Amino acid sequence: MRPHSLSWLVVIACAARPGADAVAQVRPGIEVLLSDSIGVVTGKRVALLTNHTGVDRLGRRDVDLLRGVPGVRLIAILSPEHGLRGTEDRPGLADAVDSASGLPIYSLYGGTPLQAIAALDSVDVILADLQDVGARYYSYPTTTVLVIQEAARRGKQVVVLDRPNPIGGVATQGNMATAVHAIERVSDFLPVPMRHGMTIGELARYANDVLGIHARLTVVPALGWRRAMFYDDTGLPWVRPSPNLPVLESAIHYPGTCLFEATNLSVGRGTTLAFQVIGAPWLDTGAVLPRLRGGGRWAQEGLNGVEVYGVVFTPHTPTDGKYDGVELRGIRLRVTDRRRYDPTRAATLVLAAIHAAQPDSLRFDAGRFDRLAQGSELRRAILADRTADAIWRSWDGALAQFRRVRAKYLLY
Repeated sequence: MRPHSLSWLVVIACAARPGADAVAQVRPGIEVLLSDSIGVVTGKRVALLTNHTGVDRLGRRDVDLLRGVPGVRLIAILSPEHGLRGTEDRPGLADAVDSASGLPIYSLYGGTPLQAIAALDSVDVILADLQDVGARYYSYPTTTVLVIQEAARRGKQVVVLDRPNPIGGVATQGNMATAVHAIERVSDFLPVPMRHGMTIGELARYANDVLGIHARLTVVPALGWRRAMFYDDTGLPWVRPSPNLPVLESAIHYPGTCLFEATNLSVGRGTTLAFQVIGAPWLDTGAVLPRLRGGGRWAQEGLNGVEVYGVVFTPHTPTDGKYDGVELRGIRLRVTDRRRYDPTRAATLVLAAIHAAQPDSLRFDAGRFDRLAQGSELRRAILADRTADAIWRSWDGALAQFRRVRAKYLLY
């Protein structure tokens, strides 16, 4: 690995932290760029990787803000999964045209392959502005890294406009990938834990070095953000990052409950509680919940900061196709203390309890689950009825090593 100091990087200093009684008002990277660092793009031809989350505090789109700056020539938009408007939840999104600006939109989720976008040859700098959710499984950081790789290949400068990690930047939780793999497609994952505790700008710095990309990378920080902040501490309006993360509570659970996507349990898609509930017609909550609540000290440790209880819910036109219109018995997870809560431990505990109570009912999509868990170890441990605390303890060494590595890429 090349030492980090050899990567070309500009980091704009963050503002003083607000006092304890101050009302936080974080300024996202796009605002910092336009007010303090416009020279980064003045006189440049620009391509912009963004979607509906690329807005300032007033909800104005990056596309429109940049087009209004003299000396900045925006010539192309790159869009990630869910499309420019963030409303699509299907594969194979085609290229399009932005009706408001007339600019071409190159879909990196089913449109022209990134390497084949000829318009990128004529740009001077590529800007990236996407709101991540803080979990390994999310595609926006991977898409950003793919663009950074392509920028390096073409000798272009890339600027990441940073945004807060909505679930905070302190906790790192869950398991790690067993090996570092190259990022080749949107569905690949960065070598980080299930909950990484980094902003998308910090992830870009980390990937640029750890993956040996060495692009000309600039990160414009989110002014005023602190690591202990959750999104509702920032003063910024919540813009759902994708159709199935409607509220911050869903995002807090997501690093754990996303694992259930690769089982025969619903995660509440098609309801207002996506990723806050799990359920199925066959789920016997009367058998599972006592195992969670009466499992001794280690079970209580897995439920720190979260309440679990039985619910009934019915998905309507769920995008995962699970149990459309079927009344499901389920388990609701409700955060009671988000600073103590570890969603990756809670999810492992619930999976282990369901398998112990109903081993003939729980089914895994092995390939998909192992991709999310970055190996077969977690699935095999659950099938072998290993205790949840034994599974958690097996993560400790790799997590400690990740925390040491990530420290030099943190901006806040």
